[in-house]
Amino acid sequence: MQKQSTFRSPVLPFLLLTPQVAVVLLFFYWPAAQAVWQSFLLQDAFGLSTTFIWFENYAELLTQPEYYEAVLRTFIFSAAIAGSSLSFALLLAVMADKPLRGSGLYRTLLIWPYAVAPAVAGVLWIFMLHPSLGVLARGLRGMGIDWNPQLNGDHAVTLIVLAAAWKQISYNFLFFLAGLQAIPKSVLEAAAIDGAKPMRRFWTVTFPLLTPTIFFLIVVNIVYAFFDTFGIIDAMTGGGPAKATETLVYKVYLDGLLGGNLGSSAAQSVMLMVIVVALTAIQFRYVERKVTY
Repeated sequence: MQKQSTFRSPVLPFLLLTPQVAVVLLFFYWPAAQAVWQSFLLQDAFGLSTTFIWFENYAELLTQPEYYEAVLRTFIFSAAIAGSSLSFALLLAVMADKPLRGSGLYRTLLIWPYAVAPAVAGVLWIFMLHPSLGVLARGLRGMGIDWNPQLNGDHAVTLIVLAAAWKQISYNFLFFLAGLQAIPKSVLEAAAIDGAKPMRRFWTVTFPLLTPTIFFLIVVNIVYAFFDTFGIIDAMTGGGPAKATETLVYKVYLDGLLGGNLGSSAAQSVMLMVIVVALTAIQFRYVERKVTY
């Protein structure tokens, strides 16, 4: 029988929920509503007057080729960041799940990068891969690679993906390790008794049982790639060179804060929210079918 919490006063549960509800309304729903309202307005250059223009900001936005380029660029970024961070985190989690000497220290060191702020993570990777000062950049030049993310767009994209994926590996590692430790050892022992080799046991037993964790992390990592990479891009490349690293979230910042076009920026933020919600719904509709609970 399930135990149910009871309160002497019917008002107490609502009082306990009030702080969290207030935070959600104040920092999530109110800014979202303001963005939607701002997307229907046109403001003059001095901010002295506004005009309600209905969907003109959206219509103008959807006629800009650079906007579609930013959409495509964001999807490529998201796939690269999510794929690389999930793959490497799963590999580290499988290694950490084994009985190793100093495994506690090993796991602690792997968790530390998650505590690093995105902008700080970007600066750290700039120090390592700066074209003239970076230690790793010198090694690349020694191998004959003319590494220069300040001028080469492909190099800048690679640098952003490396920094963003490295920042997210610790988060993924924690969930993968917890998922691996939750798998009953008896199932793996039964597969070993049946003659399954370690690699076959992983793909036929371990991986299917990890699919709920993988599905959750795919959703979280895509949202992270769409939104939380802003600090890394701003600190490392500023959207350059030649807009090679200008994603949707960074374009909102450039057009709104730096360009002064608040209506278009608000419309972009609303479109970004719609894209992420639609992408998440698609994942729950189609990807979740392959999840084994």
